[in-house]
Amino acid sequence: MKKKYYKFSIITFFIFVFLIFYYGLNQKNLYTPEDIIVKKFPNLLLNDFYSFNETSLDNILIDSNYYLINIWSSWCLPCREEHPYLVQLKKNSLIKIIGINYKDKKDNALKFLDEFENPYTHILSDTNGTASIEIGAYGVPESFILNKKKEIIKKIIGPIDKKKFNEIIELLKNEN
Repeated sequence: MKKKYYKFSIITFFIFVFLIFYYGLNQKNLYTPEDIIVKKFPNLLLNDFYSFNETSLDNILIDSNYYLINIWSSWCLPCREEHPYLVQLKKNSLIKIIGINYKDKKDNALKFLDEFENPYTHILSDTNGTASIEIGAYGVPESFILNKKKEIIKKIIGPIDKKKFNEIIELLKNEN
């Protein structure tokens, strides 16, 4: 009797586990929002990367039609992959790139910029990560494209690759 109960328990357990996995695989597990809820980019008070003076983002976003706010870190491997595209994008006069250095040591970030070139017009420090969370970032790298009114017109989750780079260029052409 114990053997039959034991076999029944094992079979029931495996059916239960199978159903849980089957149900889990059929569920949508992408947790990124399809639409951006906040249309206007918040004014952040962060420390300037070089001087450590508190700086308002509104004081930086004053003289361009478009801005790319890029959240990055020296320890982030995908940030290294996207960096050549940022350097190339810096050459486009329609957009300025603002970097937010996320949970990084300044020495490491400086080495990163020396090694790969600095594409940023301004760099701000988010040493504890709270400002990045406040703007809705999930991690690094993450980028926001803003228009002159400081409205978010595109959010890029993950590294900028060739496809996303071309999308940014097309966006700039179409918006003008």
